Amino acid sequence: MKQLLWAAAFFTSPVLAEESAFVHFKALKPAFSIKMAEAALQHCQNEGYQIGVMVTDRFGIPQVFIRDRFAGIHVFENTRRKAWTAVSFRQPTSELISVTAPNEDLAGLRHLTEVMILGGGLPVFDGEGSVIAGIGVSGAPGGDQDEQCAAAGINAIEDDIVF
Repeated sequence: MKQLLWAAAFFTSPVLAEESAFVHFKALKPAFSIKMAEAALQHCQNEGYQIGVMVTDRFGIPQVFIRDRFAGIHVFENTRRKAWTAVSFRQPTSELISVTAPNEDLAGLRHLTEVMILGGGLPVFDGEGSVIAGIGVSGAPGGDQDEQCAAAGINAIEDDIVF
């Protein structure tokens, strides 16, 4: 009987429960990716900017891309890479500008093929601090304006993802 109790205690150990073969994560539903992209686009339109917007999943895989009819051809690649960079490093792309400058410790990041060190890429977090998506905007007169449009997109779904 003691052996049975010992075995039961051992096999129900919290340590073993943590050693699951599975990883659990949240993914943003397509409807919210679309809502976020449309809100970013609308914000930029209201400011008079012709832009493109891409929303990626938490792994940087494109989920939604929309662009104004007069946005430049380059915005597809820029938005994808900005969103990818934001989710990869879990921070706004604008925050990477100074830390990846020449002679800085992280300067080598600029040599990675997908990294885009320009403002306009933001990670999207759930209410618990996990990255659930990325958003990249390109086409406004500068990275600061691109980032403001991206932030407007996140703000449009904030109540849906934080609570």
